[in-house]
Amino acid sequence: MSEGESVEFTNMVMVTDPKTGRIAVIKRVRSWRGLAFPGGHVERGESFYDSAVREVYEETGLTVHSLESCGIIHWIHVGTGARYIVMCYKTDDFSGSLKHTCDEGSLKWMSREELESTPSDNDFKKYLPLFFGGFCEAVGLHDDSKNLDFRYI
Repeated sequence: MSEGESVEFTNMVMVTDPKTGRIAVIKRVRSWRGLAFPGGHVERGESFYDSAVREVYEETGLTVHSLESCGIIHWIHVGTGARYIVMCYKTDDFSGSLKHTCDEGSLKWMSREELESTPSDNDFKKYLPLFFGGFCEAVGLHDDSKNLDFRYI
């Protein structure tokens, strides 16, 4: 990484109820508005895994276990080289009850079909192939005004 470039580590976790097959989803009203899986920033000195467990609990009230890594998303700013990296996990092993709301927005259980067919302003659906299988990495290029490219590796 060159001088002046930055990197930010985040996570996103697909939590599936094994009894119903439904997936915990946040309808975000703050930054990156639209549908998303729970997740957030990795804090200093925290592992990716531990940050994912913490973020899911803070946002949903669910305590997750047995997270399975299912990919990584690199967003790269073409002008500055800054990277925004999302570690993706999934699990169907959790305890607790899903909250109705959190600081990020409202939460609900959705079927895979609902998730894939519900419009979302943030293009969240393009991330789903990482969580449902088929790809393990994606790279997106952006500038200050728009996304320029997104591809799976």
